[in-house]
Amino acid sequence: MILKNFQGQARKLVGLLRTAGIHDDSVLNVIERTPRHAFMPESLVHKAYENTALPIGNGQTISQPFIVAQMTSLLLQTERPLARVLEIGTGSGYQTAVLAQLVEHVYSVERISQLQYQAKRRLKQLDLHNVSMRHGDGWLGWQSKGPFDGIIVTAAPATIPKALLDQLHPEGGRLIIPVGTQSQDLRIIVREGDEYHETHNGEVRFVPLIQGDLA
Repeated sequence: MILKNFQGQARKLVGLLRTAGIHDDSVLNVIERTPRHAFMPESLVHKAYENTALPIGNGQTISQPFIVAQMTSLLLQTERPLARVLEIGTGSGYQTAVLAQLVEHVYSVERISQLQYQAKRRLKQLDLHNVSMRHGDGWLGWQSKGPFDGIIVTAAPATIPKALLDQLHPEGGRLIIPVGTQSQDLRIIVREGDEYHETHNGEVRFVPLIQGDLA
């Protein structure tokens, strides 16, 4: 993936992320070579490599690069091979693109069909073909494709959907999810058999994870 005119900006962004506490070189390398400007409206391209969330339409946002890097790093902190990763909330497809370069296969669910269509087109243009997409309700996960070695959720439910817990691999499946309404915190949940071990990773801000899907 060639950033061309944006290489300097991408390199500067990676330096900022490293200073902010992201130390996983594999994640930083992917962030640097992934053209974030390709995942947003043309009117906002000049802000593409700022460390900020930006609107992408339909009331949704492309996540702040620090959050993308942080959540991806947390997902990778496992000894379990990440062969099958479920993403809830495809959105622009930027987080999907980052994951697709780090894990074997990404299964991504998006409730807004227009966003899903745009994301699919962008990923194809970037020759990222290890992604399967589904238009549907993220609260339900993607049961037929589970269990998943990892699940990453890019919108915040008020409570953790039981379906996502059930679809974690029972031998170390890992869920990274923001939880809450007015106040949200990022949680890491690891499944071991019928037990779920939960840790918290600080306050975050995401759009809500809404149940149901939209045409």
